[in-house]
Amino acid sequence: MYVYDESLDGNMDVEDSRICVMKRSGERVTFNGEKIAEAIERANAEEGIVSERLTQEQIYEITRGIEKDARNAGRDLSVEEIQDKVEDALMLSGKTKVARLYITYRYKHNEMRKMSNIDQKIAGVVERDNEEVKQENSNKNPTVLSVQRDYMAGEWSRYYTNKYLLPEEIVAAHKEGVIHFHDADYFAQHMHNCCLVNLDDMLQNGTCISGTHIDKPHSFATACTVASQIVAQVASSQYGGQTITMSHLAPFVDISRRKIRARLGEELQEAGVQLSDEKFGELVEKEVRKEVESGCQTIQYQLITLQSTNGQAPFVTVFMYLHEVPEGQTRDDLALIIEVMLEQRILGVKDRTGVYITPAFPKLIYVLQDDNVAKDSKYFYLTELAAKCTAKRMVPDYISEKKMLEFKGDVYPCMGCRSFLTPDRFTDAGKGNLADARNFVPGKHKYYGRFNQGVVTLNLVDAACSSGRDEEKFWEIMNERLELCHKAMRIRHDRLKGTPSDVAPILWQDGALARLKPGETLDKLLYDGYSTLSLGYAGLAECVYYMKGVSHTSEEGKDFGLKVMQLLNDKCSQWKAEENIDYSVYGTPLESTTYKFAKCLQRRFGKIPHVTDKNYITNSYHIHVTENLDAFSKLSKEAEFQKLSPGGAISYVEVPNMQNNIPAVIRVMQHIYETILYAELNTKSDFCDVCGYDGEIQIIKDETGKLVWECPKCGNRDQSKMHVARRTCGYIGTQFWNQGRTAEIADRVLHL
Repeated sequence: MYVYDESLDGNMDVEDSRICVMKRSGERVTFNGEKIAEAIERANAEEGIVSERLTQEQIYEITRGIEKDARNAGRDLSVEEIQDKVEDALMLSGKTKVARLYITYRYKHNEMRKMSNIDQKIAGVVERDNEEVKQENSNKNPTVLSVQRDYMAGEWSRYYTNKYLLPEEIVAAHKEGVIHFHDADYFAQHMHNCCLVNLDDMLQNGTCISGTHIDKPHSFATACTVASQIVAQVASSQYGGQTITMSHLAPFVDISRRKIRARLGEELQEAGVQLSDEKFGELVEKEVRKEVESGCQTIQYQLITLQSTNGQAPFVTVFMYLHEVPEGQTRDDLALIIEVMLEQRILGVKDRTGVYITPAFPKLIYVLQDDNVAKDSKYFYLTELAAKCTAKRMVPDYISEKKMLEFKGDVYPCMGCRSFLTPDRFTDAGKGNLADARNFVPGKHKYYGRFNQGVVTLNLVDAACSSGRDEEKFWEIMNERLELCHKAMRIRHDRLKGTPSDVAPILWQDGALARLKPGETLDKLLYDGYSTLSLGYAGLAECVYYMKGVSHTSEEGKDFGLKVMQLLNDKCSQWKAEENIDYSVYGTPLESTTYKFAKCLQRRFGKIPHVTDKNYITNSYHIHVTENLDAFSKLSKEAEFQKLSPGGAISYVEVPNMQNNIPAVIRVMQHIYETILYAELNTKSDFCDVCGYDGEIQIIKDETGKLVWECPKCGNRDQSKMHVARRTCGYIGTQFWNQGRTAEIADRVLHL
């Protein structure tokens, strides 16, 4: 019988003695050395020549060595990783015949297991013991039936996608963490990723929701209700984020104002009351504000409480940009909407116990511009309010009008958390109204109604490690893998080709993205730059450090990092010129993938200091979370890289509680305006239901070595009795994270 002898490892804390393993189903179980010994003994017994067998002492030493490796890994090893270690140890023992017998035994069991692998995963979802599923999406609760149903369908979609829709080389590269083929759990269906909703067309010219025709609203409140329903319908017809802009709702404020003015005039006349024009105007504006408050509350509460078919609130971003509407009454009304939206978000929403907490959605984006960023500017009061909102509720995020005009020529929002469309080229080329939108204006650049076809991400760290620090080889590997990504992206593109508009009428027939005819395909919207394909990338920080031995904040590291980024852009330009399809470089918002990539890297290359020794890799071009920089230096340095990530990127600075230091928040916002296109401040917003603590909930290691959240006041570790909101990928997560992302959050240093 195998028994681990802790004394052989010197001093060891008893509470750290437990080791866990991640099963294929995603369930986390205690390491059992006896199972390893039994598997080796079965192979050993099949060897007929006694002298070719292992001794019991050798079996014990192999098992003990694997347990030590598991203990020192700093994370849960998977069953496959442990079996790989058994194979390696058997080969090193010199008993090659036993090693071959073990490999054969493992192969046979793997083949048998394939028959039921999808069944195991689905069972893990239904019985809620699949640890990977529990932490896959920080805004999905896997105990909810609708989420389980979505995950079950997703498991089947992955199986179907890998078996029938993707070539073996892409499936293998994805499995090994060389690339990541995003959203395979939705790929079986002909679905796109994310979009900018043409809310203006739908509200002004009518739409259809679930077979019911909706006319143009006759008030701001009704427009907000219709907008909320549109968002929910769009969310159920795609798998990525969507963005609506408040400028499309602004014209309805004056419609309500005229109705209110007429109603109040009649009521006062009937009552025989006479008011001066000034007093009457004040009364009207007071009623207008009430309706704006009611309408904005409808949007915020509807979007928080609505569930799309994938079991989560719609992943929606609300864009607030004053210059999207002309000066005068409409801009003033838009300013009122923005003011009310910010005030309501500062308040927060109540949880089931009545405590105000920070919601994950809608995400807010506020544009910094020349007439709101300076203290003496007309709309600076809105900027002050935005700063208070950021300090309290982690939103809004900030786009610099100055830098966006410089880099893109137009100002428009991202689709969801960070995915940006390419600048409109089809209008300049005279392609006309490709989407048959009813609000099309000839010669005016178009962004609302456009979308992203999908994402494939390249693991830059793996490309670097595979080169062995040989730069010539590194560039060869990069070119090979970029072509593999290109092939995978073309598969995404071709999956959408031939798709009839009937698959999602709200999107393709009723104005959210287009007004195509029934039976008409989406094909014309896949070319000429109307939609985009995203070439994602991850781990620039670790890639540069491996190749150069320095951070990409240094001059040498920066130069190499910019060359890597430029290669990605050059490839996208080449493919675009050859195919008339817009490819764009996209800073991938790794969530569960950061842990997957880290595990794959450690399995392939071991633990390389500052490169593969963490259970996560760094998002996109970001400076490593452990590197000490002040907020202004970090944003300035990352701005150079963000410029080369035009298809999507967001920078952040990690800050403490800033509610009592709003001037410092505003100073960072002003630096964003001058320096970088898109950035955010990562504040904290937590609450413990057990003791009422509203400071920062801490991350600690439990007795198994797992990272868990703990209230520093009462010691509560029950995630169902605490509210934790953190920035993870450009958006706020509130359902907790996998061990890799949790480790990354714990490692973050403050920049202010």
